[in-house]
Amino acid sequence: MWHEISRIGKKLVANGLVESHFGNISVRIGNRMLITRSGCALDEITEDNVVEVRIDASSPLDMIASSEAIVHRAIYSKTPALAIVHAHCPFAVTLSLLAEGNSITPADSEGQYFLGKVPIVKGGIGSDELADNLASALAHNKTAIIYSHGTFATGKVLDEAYVLTTQVEHSCKIKYWYDLAKNKSA
Repeated sequence: MWHEISRIGKKLVANGLVESHFGNISVRIGNRMLITRSGCALDEITEDNVVEVRIDASSPLDMIASSEAIVHRAIYSKTPALAIVHAHCPFAVTLSLLAEGNSITPADSEGQYFLGKVPIVKGGIGSDELADNLASALAHNKTAIIYSHGTFATGKVLDEAYVLTTQVEHSCKIKYWYDLAKNKSA
């Protein structure tokens, strides 16, 4: 399974959806999850960069797992997700900073069809507040944006979570350019 996590990590970095040492990826296996280690380069994931921890309780390996392990646990506990991708997509982060509400409505038809309104949630990195807010948002959506931080996308497999990540970023990019052009012509 670490090979699949590595493949997705390389795609995230290659497509500019995350800087190498930021973001994290996990896969649920029963009452456990495989999650990337804290600080690992997502485009250089090896078997040693993936940690197996429990979902229903803390683990001694939490010390080396991603700082967002608590968030992944909450999402797996409150949603049917089997895979999670967390990226720091630049346009999604930018729009979260510019948003006047608690969601972003895509301007493009694909975003409207596949994503609908994308919730924006708040909470500190790896905090209980973020875990609760994000898990609640993802109970009703497959994607969400953390204010000033990045995106989370869920799926039944990693490829689904990856595609949703790309869709959120694409829709945010289109909305940013559309809003910029609309404001210049006004």
